[in-house]
Amino acid sequence: MATQLTRRLALLADEKHRAVLAGGLRGIERETLRVDSAGQLARTRHPVALGAALTHPQITTDYAETLLEFITPAQSDIGTTIASLDGIHRYAYSKLGDELLWSQSMPCALPAEKDIEIAWYGTSNLGTLKHVYRRGLALRYGKAMQCIAGIHYNYSLDERLWRVLAENEPNPKQLGAKAYQSEAYLATIRNFRRHSWLLMYLFGASPALAAGFLRGRPHQLEQLSDDTLYLPYATSLRMSDLGYQNDAQSGLQPHENCLDSYVAALTRAVNQPYAPYAELGTKRDGEWIQLSTNVLQIENEYYATIRPKRVIQTGERPIQALCARGVQYIEVRCMDVDPFEPVGISVAAGRLLDAFLLFCALDDSPAITPEEGARHTANFARTVKEGRRPGLLLDGDNGPVALTQLGADLLERIRPAAELLDSLRGDTVHADTLRGQAAKLADPSLTPSAQVLLALRQHGNSFAAFGLAQSEKHAAYFRSAPPSAADAAALDRMAAESLAEQAAMEAAPRTSFDDYVAAYRNSNLCHSTPTCD
Repeated sequence: MATQLTRRLALLADEKHRAVLAGGLRGIERETLRVDSAGQLARTRHPVALGAALTHPQITTDYAETLLEFITPAQSDIGTTIASLDGIHRYAYSKLGDELLWSQSMPCALPAEKDIEIAWYGTSNLGTLKHVYRRGLALRYGKAMQCIAGIHYNYSLDERLWRVLAENEPNPKQLGAKAYQSEAYLATIRNFRRHSWLLMYLFGASPALAAGFLRGRPHQLEQLSDDTLYLPYATSLRMSDLGYQNDAQSGLQPHENCLDSYVAALTRAVNQPYAPYAELGTKRDGEWIQLSTNVLQIENEYYATIRPKRVIQTGERPIQALCARGVQYIEVRCMDVDPFEPVGISVAAGRLLDAFLLFCALDDSPAITPEEGARHTANFARTVKEGRRPGLLLDGDNGPVALTQLGADLLERIRPAAELLDSLRGDTVHADTLRGQAAKLADPSLTPSAQVLLALRQHGNSFAAFGLAQSEKHAAYFRSAPPSAADAAALDRMAAESLAEQAAMEAAPRTSFDDYVAAYRNSNLCHSTPTCD
């Protein structure tokens, strides 16, 4: 009997449906610290030549003033997307002077907390809101934690594809197009949670970090050298419990069995006071130090490996957008920066993600029970800390299974999705990528995390020395071929327009910031009653 996956793959392979399969979009957000020529955190302001971080559509900052974020346009092929990311890097390097872009997910050796500058977005109410939100993050998580960088992979399927699937369901639910699409994306997210440990094994690239990063916090890492800590079999310390963790979020688990339940959990979190934050208050000596004393200041504070997303309109909050118009795309947030790739991610990784996410979207995806959710969380945690340990077992559906066997079986299940994508292109790039990833399961020394540890040995086991060497190598690559005149002119125009837009916002009449925050906090979120368990 055909499974849901085989049935849907056959449906989309039909000539009349091939166009809808080709119509999805891919976008990348790459974070990277600016450092000086010695590999120390840059102390300079966000370069004016790059435009206004508040309003530029492709070049902004994340937490710190020195943490750049490059945002590609959404495009139909990941090769085109990565070419756009490459172009943004080349342009940035033409404006950075002697500064470098840090090549790792884990930060360079950081100065004292007081010397890490929070990103500044100007004096408009919106710019001040973004800055105060980051002040709150500093209080809640510490500044060092906010200097970690990653790759966010934004993925959507053509909205017509969801309609094709809905029209061909053997037991159709009585859902409108918006509700069906949202439910389908939530099903994709559930499958992602089931299987995302595999991405950590295949692409995790942060098995080591600077010794000073933990700021004296207790840990179970091993000393690799005077300036470097590591775990010998780790794949991604960035995604371990050394990353974005605190007691307030520990109980926050908005499950993805339906959109109503997801947004209801986040709505509660942004409205629920948390005693330790209440003790701090929202102001100190008349200055705002956080936007609220609730579990989350805003919904984006919830750190998840994947999120359902919808492009927001001016003045709209993310949850409002999801409630009003449903899920539009998903954002994969667990990918480490690849220190061997100048732009932080390879085309091959993008091809694997495309096949992986298509498989997650088409395969059967029942609701996740709390017990099953705990099992997936444990598999992910085990993989990021000891994924290359020989004989490592994960918890499969029917008991313990070797990670290598579970991974090989999963890649084989993904293979038909890869072959369907290849049939659209008339080549074998997705299937070839799968074979390359299978080799990592057979030989863990081929994984990025193992390659990082090998490279560290070649640099005196120093995370700082390896990170600086890779940053210099990537800088030479970009500086050897500056952006074309047309590309430079287009980004110069964006920079000028962003500066003008920020200046206009700051010159416009506005309410007091206190009133602005009050209105923001009181904005109507989603108050629908969850319709799923």
